[in-house]
Amino acid sequence: MTLKKNSSKEENENPNSWANYLGLGTQLAVTVVVMVLLGVWLDEKFSTKPVLTVVFSFVGVIGGLYNFIKTTIKSDK
Repeated sequence: MTLKKNSSKEENENPNSWANYLGLGTQLAVTVVVMVLLGVWLDEKFSTKPVLTVVFSFVGVIGGLYNFIKTTIKSDK
């Protein structure tokens, strides 16, 4: 019995090509966490308790998702 190799495009690609995707989730999470921490710090500094934390949280999520989508689209081409 012989095993046939699947000659799909995915197997023929360089393993480093999919390694680019591994860091995207971490990068997204780090972006959000950093922006939340910045918001908390600014809230404490200016006594505006949840306002800046919420604003910077949304900025972090939007910025992280934008970078995630941009990188994914760019690497698919």
